[in-house]
Amino acid sequence: MKQFITFILIFIANILFVSAQKISKAELKDKIAGAWIGQMVGNIYGLPFENKFVDEPADESRFPFGYTKNLDKLQKYDGAFSDDDTDVEYLYLIMMEKYGVEPTYANLREGWMYHIRDRVWLANRAALGLMHFGFTPPFTGDKSLNPHWYQIDPQLINEIWGYTAPGMVAYAAQKSDWAARITSDSWAVSPTILYGAMYANAFFCKDVRKLIKQGLKELEPDDRYAIAVREMIALHDKYPQDWAKARQIMAEKYYIKEPAMTKTIWNANLNGLCGILAMLYGNGDFQRTLDLCCAMGFDCDNQAATISGLLGVMFGAKMLSKSLTMPIKGWNKPFNDRYINITRFDMPDASIQDIINRTYNKAVELVCAKGGKVNGEIIHVNAKAQFMPPMEFCIGPNPDMEIGLPVNYSFACKANEKYQWKLIKGNLPTGVAFQNGRLIGTPKEAGKYPITLQLSSTKEAITKNFELLVKTRNIAPKADTIYANIRKLNEEVLDSCWITFGKPMYAKSVKVINDGIKNGIGSVFYSLAAKSRLPKIDYFGYGWKEKHNINMLVLNMGCLEEFGGWFTSLNIQYLGSDNHWHDVGNFKSIPELPQTDIVFFQPHFAQYVFEFSAVETEGIRILMDAKVQEHWHKYTKNVSSFISITELGVYEK
Repeated sequence: MKQFITFILIFIANILFVSAQKISKAELKDKIAGAWIGQMVGNIYGLPFENKFVDEPADESRFPFGYTKNLDKLQKYDGAFSDDDTDVEYLYLIMMEKYGVEPTYANLREGWMYHIRDRVWLANRAALGLMHFGFTPPFTGDKSLNPHWYQIDPQLINEIWGYTAPGMVAYAAQKSDWAARITSDSWAVSPTILYGAMYANAFFCKDVRKLIKQGLKELEPDDRYAIAVREMIALHDKYPQDWAKARQIMAEKYYIKEPAMTKTIWNANLNGLCGILAMLYGNGDFQRTLDLCCAMGFDCDNQAATISGLLGVMFGAKMLSKSLTMPIKGWNKPFNDRYINITRFDMPDASIQDIINRTYNKAVELVCAKGGKVNGEIIHVNAKAQFMPPMEFCIGPNPDMEIGLPVNYSFACKANEKYQWKLIKGNLPTGVAFQNGRLIGTPKEAGKYPITLQLSSTKEAITKNFELLVKTRNIAPKADTIYANIRKLNEEVLDSCWITFGKPMYAKSVKVINDGIKNGIGSVFYSLAAKSRLPKIDYFGYGWKEKHNINMLVLNMGCLEEFGGWFTSLNIQYLGSDNHWHDVGNFKSIPELPQTDIVFFQPHFAQYVFEFSAVETEGIRILMDAKVQEHWHKYTKNVSSFISITELGVYEK
């Protein structure tokens, strides 16, 4: 009996320990300082090695690397300078101050669109383009819309959700998942979830291996990244003194043998594993871990920033070496207490201490909002806190509906699927039903159908208007002729470019524009011809042996490169009875065509519906002046302008 009582008391004590942890105000602030300063150290230290070590890691004899050429930039700015490893988190801090500790996707989209105007890449840039197109997260990271969904981006901009949630591991993991989906999808968000969990747990755990294993509990056991992380732990056990061997085995499986569609040096899984190996082989030694992050290679400055910030939380800012935080003669505070914004529009320079203080205030506010409390100099944390995404409508592509084709479309997404959905106004197309956020059925009649949806919880309800479009059947697949001035992809020119997608994405022939496939392998046609900087007009269209009464085209753009794929102007023409091409005249674009032709702001896989007065014709085509986009990379010099397209649909009145 006594043993049973003892067991119960221990069990209760363990529950209380798990659900309530405490930390002093001073220690919390020091650890948050470690997060910020550690990230700045890792980012600036690692930048010179970004993408330098791919086929082989760096030689350990070069340790410690030092700041190398970035010492000049540190002197130039007389402090730390912003980069995408820290500036988006600074933006998120500003958004938390403006909207509260749990800003909505709409709030963060506002911050992105105002402050981010260049200097983001891959999934981040794709998400920004979709935001300008009118979409909100998580559709901006959806793999069907963001072709860079599998890249590294979310794990380098979301650490702040972990170090503003000290000890709230599940909460930090859930919130990191939510935020990661602004830019990414599927297994690519998993490193962000793990890092978020580890950041939150690092306030109370100083064992690197334990930190990783506890963080893995926030991922599903069969998650791709979770499986790979366990493999890294096994490699460390097998080769405890040989990090280069472990890196070789990891790179062989997750880079060299990575499926072609997701094989890049910026792959989220690959780079996330580099961070884990650096942690394991660094074993809590800040300098060695930092050098290992760089030596592992690939997109290494991001791992260096993330892991350095994590160790900064674990051991506090006080443990950071002055040789790293004060490398310039005359500095007596970390990075001279200056954070200089060189990357974001209208984001002010700041005192680093001020950033730390502001982040500390948000962390305390969040702790109290989630069941914790402040008692004198001690902060009590509710370790069982959970994150529930704010209730909001998330805006993505409209349902793509045609007469006679089954539809299964959800207005809901991962962020709002647990709330209640209701159709409160309007009539659905005949043959279609609404079931808690989902359209199901087969539309029987073409037309436009305005509806109002309600999203609700036990505490509040919000509404939003939508307009459904049901089209007639697409006659493009029945065309006898495809009109195009460039009919085959010049693969030699493509191979000479700085391209960022898996090679299987690119179609070799224009014939794919009416096959009904809008994404995936072989879906995207580039009108890429011979090398030339001269602008050109590209056209795409169809011819039939009989006349059709056409009043609508649906253009699906493809994925874009940083140097092109977009257009500067667009026109629609039909083939007249005189066998000449004529303009259809005024046409309406849904949504409106963008006001800028700068490729940086354009969305991948955008769909435009063009409506015009019906024309009776045997041929229709769309003409676009291809954009010649300046770009920094040497491999884009003297490359022809081109249009990226997946599908062109044609509809009769």
